[in-house]
Amino acid sequence: MSVMYIRGGTPLEGELAVHGAKNSVLPILAACLLARGPVTLYNCPKLTDVTAALGILRRLGCRVKQEGHTIVVDPAGASGCSISEEQMRSMRSSIIFLGPLLARMGEAHLTYPGGCELGPRPIDLHLSAIRALGCEVSEDQGIHCQGRPLGGEVQLALPSVGATENAMLCAVGASGSTTIANAAREPEINDLQSFLNLLGARVQGAGSSTITVEGSRGLHGGEYTVMGDRIVAATLLSAGASAGGRVRLSGVDWRHLATVLSVFHQAGCRVESRLEYVELIRERNTPLKGVPTIRTAPYPGFPTDAQAPVMAALAVSQGCTLFVETMFDSRYRHVSELIRMGADITTEGRVALVRGVERLHGAKVEASDLRGGGALAAAALGAEGTTVLSGLSHIDRGYEELEEMLKRLGADVERREV
Repeated sequence: MSVMYIRGGTPLEGELAVHGAKNSVLPILAACLLARGPVTLYNCPKLTDVTAALGILRRLGCRVKQEGHTIVVDPAGASGCSISEEQMRSMRSSIIFLGPLLARMGEAHLTYPGGCELGPRPIDLHLSAIRALGCEVSEDQGIHCQGRPLGGEVQLALPSVGATENAMLCAVGASGSTTIANAAREPEINDLQSFLNLLGARVQGAGSSTITVEGSRGLHGGEYTVMGDRIVAATLLSAGASAGGRVRLSGVDWRHLATVLSVFHQAGCRVESRLEYVELIRERNTPLKGVPTIRTAPYPGFPTDAQAPVMAALAVSQGCTLFVETMFDSRYRHVSELIRMGADITTEGRVALVRGVERLHGAKVEASDLRGGGALAAAALGAEGTTVLSGLSHIDRGYEELEEMLKRLGADVERREV
């Protein structure tokens, strides 16, 4: 088992290029099934979730090669239509293969996906979208879907990112056109649209609540660069706010972080946003201030994935901050670990009240989910003493060598096998 030793009290200082977005590369890898020629992807992060997605592609008959941050997928030999239970359980995003499997094979057999336990995240929105596109769906000891997608009107009850992406991917292979209403608007959906259109699809509307897809268009291969990860950027900025100092990040669009940057500005940090970079500065002797209510919401609202890291930074502040989590039921699992470090936080349902304290102290803590792990690392950097952080398997799902990123910013961090 690996653990991370984090010695707090050292202000961060440095520049870092943010790696490719986990939430973008996974649907793009699934979309490679739709191509009829090799696809080369650049800026692909080395994450365990990416490794799991590549394993699924291989099982389905694709040839896959990964060198550094470049992945080449040749889907010419793809012939499978089922994904094993072990592979489905390895990551929540495995459900994203449902749409492209139906579009290419006209058949898909899956079990229910795994991933972080953040409360109920039903896949009924995915299945209703697939049904709206003309496919038959049954849930008998798994998920079994039959039929070539025809296209149609997909009306999402909620603007689910995954369901929007699955509908897009299925609709690309449909015989007719599709309209997706109440679509999610996250930047990663724009990235998927850009990738699909590069391969010859005709998708419009990403970034708005209505997306249209013209079916019956064969896709070819191509080369594409994955966008930077805005949640990794939010975590690193939270680390800078927690530890103090200056953190400059490139490779990410600051506009995708506007709500997070606004919170840090209100908390007393200096924030500079440019096309080339985003920079956060907090003087070590200038404490953070509590901010008005932070309410998570679908994009362009405050991202649920940034809630935990930002909370970790504001745990040491003057005043109180109220968090309202609207997206998931169990998104405060990091709170008990922050309390072990001296934080004063109370929760009731989806509400968390953070009463800022003067300082946190090092402790033995465990990550129980991906973003909670990033939050605990950020908190540890601003704490007094040494924190021993376990549960790194969660962190490795979405942060490529987090300890190395923090080291490049001047943090005293070491990963050890115990």
